[in-house]
Amino acid sequence: MAHVSLPHDAKAGPTKPEVRAVLHSKLDLGPTDHFAEVGSCTGAVTIEAARRAGRVTALERNAERIETTRRNLAANDVTGNVDLRNAEAPEGLPDDADALFVGGSRNYEAVLDHAVETGVARLVMNVSRLEVAGAATEAFRERDLLEEVVQFQVSHGYELAGATSFDSDNPVYMLVGETDAVAADGGRR
Repeated sequence: MAHVSLPHDAKAGPTKPEVRAVLHSKLDLGPTDHFAEVGSCTGAVTIEAARRAGRVTALERNAERIETTRRNLAANDVTGNVDLRNAEAPEGLPDDADALFVGGSRNYEAVLDHAVETGVARLVMNVSRLEVAGAATEAFRERDLLEEVVQFQVSHGYELAGATSFDSDNPVYMLVGETDAVAADGGRR
C-alpha cells in the first residue's frame, strides 16, 4: 500500500493507518467502483480510496476540513476522479455509489436509509464511542445491513528505559454491512 502523506491538519485526527487498512479490506474497492465517503476530514480515507476506485465522492460539512482534504489530495498527487462536496449527508451523497464509508456519527441513520434506498452494495462505519457503537449496530440490524462488527485496539511501541513499552490508540468499532441491491442487469451490485 502506498504511503499517505498528511501535511495539512484538520484539527480532528485522521483515521489511523491500521484502521484504514482494515477499512479498505472490508470495502474491497475496484477500478469500476464509485466510492462515497461521509466526513472526509483530512482526506486520508479519500486518498487511499482514489487509488483503488474508479470514482470517489467525498462529503465534508466543515468548509475548512474540505479545504484540508483538497490540500492533502494535492500533496499525494491524487487528482481527477475525486468529487469533493462541502455538504451535509445524506443530501450531498450520490445515488449511484457502490461502496460507502461513514466516518462520523452525525445523521448516520439517515445515511443508512440513503444507502438502502440507493442500493449501496458495501458499507462501513467507524465509531469510537461505545454508546454510539451500540446504537449504530441496532440501526444496521433494523435495516438488515449488518454483516459484522469488529472492535480493535492498536498500540505502538516506544522505547522506555532500554526496553519497549506501548501507547494505545483509542479502540475503534467498525460496523460492516451490505445491502441486497440488484444491478440493472439482474446481478448483484
